[in-house]
Amino acid sequence: MQSDQPLNDDRPAVVTTVRVEESDVRVYTYPATVQHQRAVLDEASGHFKATSDGVILAIHGFRGDHHGLRRIINALPEYTFVVPDLPGFGESTAYWGTKHDVAGYGLVIQALKKVLGISDSAILLGHSYGSIVTSAFMAQHPGSFQSLILINPICEPALESSQRALSYLAQGYYGFARLLPRDLGESFIKMRLATDVTSFAMTKSKDTDIRRYVFNQHRTYFGGFASIDVLQQSYESSIKESVRDYAAQIPVPTLLIVGELDELGSVPKQEHLASLFPDARLTVIPRVGHLIHYETPFSAAAAVRGFLQ
Repeated sequence: MQSDQPLNDDRPAVVTTVRVEESDVRVYTYPATVQHQRAVLDEASGHFKATSDGVILAIHGFRGDHHGLRRIINALPEYTFVVPDLPGFGESTAYWGTKHDVAGYGLVIQALKKVLGISDSAILLGHSYGSIVTSAFMAQHPGSFQSLILINPICEPALESSQRALSYLAQGYYGFARLLPRDLGESFIKMRLATDVTSFAMTKSKDTDIRRYVFNQHRTYFGGFASIDVLQQSYESSIKESVRDYAAQIPVPTLLIVGELDELGSVPKQEHLASLFPDARLTVIPRVGHLIHYETPFSAAAAVRGFLQ
């Protein structure tokens, strides 16, 4: 496995806020870097303008926010990325009348396309739980993006998988936290020990710097949720649905980037998932699990380039 250095998050973002239902959604836009832009003739004005290879709207995974995708973003400087913090996570406020589930989060994609003027020629990307959100949206709005990229896609509902025992355990963990007084329950969820155990179990790299980076990212951002109710709603949605539910209804070219050692989806099951799409390509990255976005972003970026270009 390549080290995929550097580890720093150095690509600047333009930060805006978009109102989606009852949530103030914080949106981070990373313009393509100047050296990767090119001059294109604007037929309306007759002048040349700078443009990038395209726009990618990216949706993060469960208990994450825009920070989780920063290494992928840095590895693809020729693309403009638009990355929201989903309602109830990161810097975005929670919904109060809309559920924090696949359908609820699909409203974010719809709103950003309209408010930010994201065209149908853009690319939609989802990581982990975000792969379910983006797949559901594409199945319901088949002409809204030119292609779909799924990183560590959820190929089957967690409650049906070999990890169902752990899923039930986590379900009970969040349920128990809800029974506690609010502050105590949130402290229970945010315990460093639980976060570190998760990091230890999911990280496959032997590189000390990468392992330290993963642990620090999870310690810093895994606790960025608005409430336990938000967390439980999202988690219940994440374990009951999967990309499999929507694959056959997605007509656009789709790229699945999977980890050889991903506990949430073995290679044979990901191959089966890919076969359900009308037009899909599968890329397997060796010796990495569910943390492609942290451990092997350059490998993922190479797969994205090969797919789009």
